[in-house]
Amino acid sequence: MNNPLAARMRPRTLDEFVGQTEILGPGRLLRRAILADQLSSLIFFGPPGTGKTTLAQIIANTTQAQFIAINAVLGGVKEIRAAIAQAQKRRTVLFIDEVHRFNKAQQDALLPWVEKGTVILIGATTENPYFEVNPALVSRSRLFRLQSLTAKNLRQIVAQALGDKERGYGDRTIELDADALAHWVNVANGDARAILNALELAVETTSPNPDGTIALTLPIAEESIQQRAILYDKDGDAHFDTISAFIKSVRGSDPDAALYWLARMLYAGESPRFILRRLLVLASEDIGLADPGSIAVVNACAAAFDRVGMPEGRYPLTQATLYLATAPKSNSVMGLFDALRSR
Repeated sequence: MNNPLAARMRPRTLDEFVGQTEILGPGRLLRRAILADQLSSLIFFGPPGTGKTTLAQIIANTTQAQFIAINAVLGGVKEIRAAIAQAQKRRTVLFIDEVHRFNKAQQDALLPWVEKGTVILIGATTENPYFEVNPALVSRSRLFRLQSLTAKNLRQIVAQALGDKERGYGDRTIELDADALAHWVNVANGDARAILNALELAVETTSPNPDGTIALTLPIAEESIQQRAILYDKDGDAHFDTISAFIKSVRGSDPDAALYWLARMLYAGESPRFILRRLLVLASEDIGLADPGSIAVVNACAAAFDRVGMPEGRYPLTQATLYLATAPKSNSVMGLFDALRSR
């Protein structure tokens, strides 16, 4: 019981695995391949806490092949060569966690052995493999995207931990308030590890009542997981997905959605000046002659932001966003470029 709860509760079989039914549901290709032990090279990608490493360990538990695991942060060409030497003697599955962290030389050292089928590669990454992994490795692997877990998935994971007497807290009497669980589900943001860490911290730091019951209330839940886990890497897919959603919301005249994506970006640490630059472009590109004064409004908001800074700078930033989201739209200024492209 010295291991963290998240490690103890890691699913050991596909039947214990929660979520990802799109790729692991009954009859799905990946599930059939794992059960039949007929795997080709795979790359799992998706947000943290969605089950990438767990899937690899399930494969390790079911395959008859030799299973070798390497962490790309700690391993290198030497470890790859050692794994290849063993793979030449027997069928081998090579799991590389955080495969995007391998540099070009390390990925190139692995490529010929994947091409020959000497090893079956299973890579795991939080990044888009099309951008961060050697294209030759990507082309020789089947890619599976794991999605953030749903609220229902997270509730099921907590229920498993509370009911499991061997690995979880099934041997203790725990009363978890509904609003406490709802708070964890909201803040964990689809990350199983985050919600299990919160549960563990709450249980282990809460003194039992005289009758031995551990009561987990909303205040306790709030203390155990205080900040929403926003998946936002300024150099990764989440960054571009979020700014794209923000732009589309403004362009589509949806102020509520625009404010949501604005808040999400600010909360995650996005540069307000980057957002203001995008709004200046939007003022010409999407509002244009329908409201020629819009660019002056946004420019004034940008100047106000530079003058007052954060946190008060959020007000002119929000004002600019709402102004453009509710303004009439015209893309007539783009007509010149469209005409040039058609010539």
